[in-house]
Amino acid sequence: MTNILDLNIFSGIDEETVKKIIENSEKAHFDAGAIILIEWMDSDGKGYIIESWKVKVKMGDEIIAELNDGEMFWEIALLNEEKRTATVEALTDVDTIILTLDHLIEMINNDENKINKEIVRRMEENLKRE
Repeated sequence: MTNILDLNIFSGIDEETVKKIIENSEKAHFDAGAIILIEWMDSDGKGYIIESWKVKVKMGDEIIAELNDGEMFWEIALLNEEKRTATVEALTDVDTIILTLDHLIEMINNDENKINKEIVRRMEENLKRE
């Protein structure tokens, strides 16, 4: 399992701040086969970190990614209220940590601008896929 503290989104942020954010974050469990998010649904302003197991990301009928432990999805929802661009389904039982805009602001306030660069990089990646 990937150490969540090693995620790029937390790069450059002191470990105590990251631990505090994680401890204060909502957590959610999804059973295998559960649809976590549906393409075109309204954003709920939440980004998800996979704490354990695996999900698949689909646009229409096409699988565009499989994400595992320690990876994040829908972080763009932290920044805008656009409709979801893909469906996420649990391939196995999945435990997630949910980040919100408040968490993002806390990270930015405790950062040396690295998180802003990481978010821009991830947004560019996602735009290239579309």
